[in-house]
Amino acid sequence: MQLAGEGERRDAYVVKMTSALLTDRYELTMIDAALGSEHADRECVFEVFARRLPDGRRYGIVAGTGRLLELVHNFRFSDAELAWLRDNNVVNAATLAWLADYRFTGSVSGYREGEVYFPGSPLLTVQGGFAEAVVLETLVLSVLNYDSAIASAASRMVTAADGRPLAEMGSRRAHEQSAVAAARAAFIAGFDATSNLEAGRDWGVPTMGTAAHAFTLLHDNEEEAFAAQVAALGPGTTLLVDTYDVPTAVELAVKVAGTGLGAVRIDSGDLPSQVAAVRRQLDGLGATSTKITVTNDLDEYTIAALRAAPVDSFGVGTSVVTGSGHPAAGLVYKMVARRDSTGDWISVAKTSAQKATIGGRKTAVRTLSHGVAQNETLYVGGTPTLSEDERPLIVPLITAGKADDTYLGAQGTVLAREHRALAVSELPADALRLSKGDPAIPTLHVELNR
Repeated sequence: MQLAGEGERRDAYVVKMTSALLTDRYELTMIDAALGSEHADRECVFEVFARRLPDGRRYGIVAGTGRLLELVHNFRFSDAELAWLRDNNVVNAATLAWLADYRFTGSVSGYREGEVYFPGSPLLTVQGGFAEAVVLETLVLSVLNYDSAIASAASRMVTAADGRPLAEMGSRRAHEQSAVAAARAAFIAGFDATSNLEAGRDWGVPTMGTAAHAFTLLHDNEEEAFAAQVAALGPGTTLLVDTYDVPTAVELAVKVAGTGLGAVRIDSGDLPSQVAAVRRQLDGLGATSTKITVTNDLDEYTIAALRAAPVDSFGVGTSVVTGSGHPAAGLVYKMVARRDSTGDWISVAKTSAQKATIGGRKTAVRTLSHGVAQNETLYVGGTPTLSEDERPLIVPLITAGKADDTYLGAQGTVLAREHRALAVSELPADALRLSKGDPAIPTLHVELNR
């Protein structure tokens, strides 16, 4: 039975969540004014880049591209959105008519998802008429800033784990949609699984999960809880052993599941000593193949501190979905070139103090020596002849409004994960240190004659 008003509330929610109004008002007021000045269709180039990396970070990871391509494809102004804009006098009638027909028809190129980036790297280049390109600014930045921040933090955790599996389990510490994006970004960065089922359905990220402390507390005693879980999931399951007394729980876990118990999870206490004690106890009980997974507010530093401990896998929550202290990558979306009144391309740039930009479309390459990155070169204002030591970084993503299917969906997510592993493997050893430092390689700008 549908309650009175339920349908209206559902419709309102859908309208609110469509991507076209997930933007800043000035995107539309600029279009309003540009239509008036007859410059709305003037072809322009916008670039997404970071002026600097988060404090002390040595590299960043591009993430969110696959999500963004789908959102750009679906970027539409529905009748309900147009009515709201009209009723609230946001733009005039001519602009409403323009928005009603909006489809992005330009081109987008950029770094492959999973690529390493540095200050100034042109992660994304958007070319099209001013109006159709500028209206995407907030959408582009909201996706890339969050996803790249998560992937950059997650990549450091992967390094700290030194080959041991990691699971992302921070959904309850993030907005419900951000949680899905975070799970995807962490997987691209090298995490092995997520607790978030929507990320599994939407993006093909492997999912995992067994039981929380509430399941143990539900039962009359710990042995009964363990028996119920093993009956449901089999002896290969992971039993949570720190609800009450850890040594007692470990003994009960092996008693119930046998020496073939899959794993035990520890979510509290002094982890280095706790893990060592549990490992000794499991071995003493004959459960030598039973693995130990730890959770408990981990970040890259606590993971690194457990490197010498007999930990088999890690579960990370709050730290990964908040970028481990840097929840946004600091990316900006700036115009760098446009056509003049004669149709020729001219470079444009801000010159204001501390926020100056470098005009002109960039061609980005990474110079390698014996497979190790030496520098990133941004060729400005022309097409360079590349040497065999220079790896091109920019690929086409959208051509004439159509996205390259290669980078979409679960397939694109897996490709991004594989590319991240390749890109990080090229970095010099110092890039993987967790201590604060400068960007791992310098970024060079080379002006070319047209």
